[in-house]
Amino acid sequence: MHFDAFDRYHFRQSPIHNLDPRVKVLVTIAFILSNAILPNGSWSAFALAWLVLLLINDQSKLGLAFTVKRSFVALPFALVAISAIFSPLGEPLFEWNLGIITLIPTDYGVIRFLSILLRSWLSVQMAILLVATTQFPDLIHAFEHLRVPRILTSIVAFLYRYLFVLTDEVFRLLRARDARSAGLPGVKRGGSILWRAKITGSMAGQLFLRSYERSDRIYKAMISRGYRGHLRTLNPHEMNRPDWFILTISSFILILIQLVGWIR
Repeated sequence: MHFDAFDRYHFRQSPIHNLDPRVKVLVTIAFILSNAILPNGSWSAFALAWLVLLLINDQSKLGLAFTVKRSFVALPFALVAISAIFSPLGEPLFEWNLGIITLIPTDYGVIRFLSILLRSWLSVQMAILLVATTQFPDLIHAFEHLRVPRILTSIVAFLYRYLFVLTDEVFRLLRARDARSAGLPGVKRGGSILWRAKITGSMAGQLFLRSYERSDRIYKAMISRGYRGHLRTLNPHEMNRPDWFILTISSFILILIQLVGWIR
């Protein structure tokens, strides 16, 4: 298992990649919050926010459709809000009789649902851009510079780093199980459901013991190499004039999106 399986960073020589990670984190959070507080049915504001996303895609040298193609995977999760269609507010559109249940979509509910769908879609695209243009260690340091508690950043950093180690251990256990589960061609391998549950429980226990033992070895290795609770990076993370300029322009754009959304 390689880092590429999880790491979504795409190296490019672009103005977006060269920005200070603090600027990218702040702009991403502000963009998501801006979408969240827009009133329902602010189609012009949502369209303007999407145009901003397309512009950032272009400036990042990733291609205009980079985030669009990857964002649809998150839309099924937004369908959880489909119950908003049947809001009691607004004018009824029609009725669905499903036996003992009658569903009545309303115009307010449809507008609310579509607004939630657009908010989620735009926010996911911005998050994808952040991850694709910023290396993970730089993200962690950006959060530290922004005064996020160090204990939280350390937990996230270790979870991300050793997820790959844990994944390797899981694949080793699966290979060992397959090597010991030989069977005749055309004959189903394995036993009853109870037997399979026993084997799965045994594998989970072995995974816990291996992870515990490895964590102790990793901790001792880190201490011997000078770890003092702070992750280091080769990047200086200094705010330059282009960083301040982009931060200022982004603030004005987000204010403009809010004005377009609230002033009708």
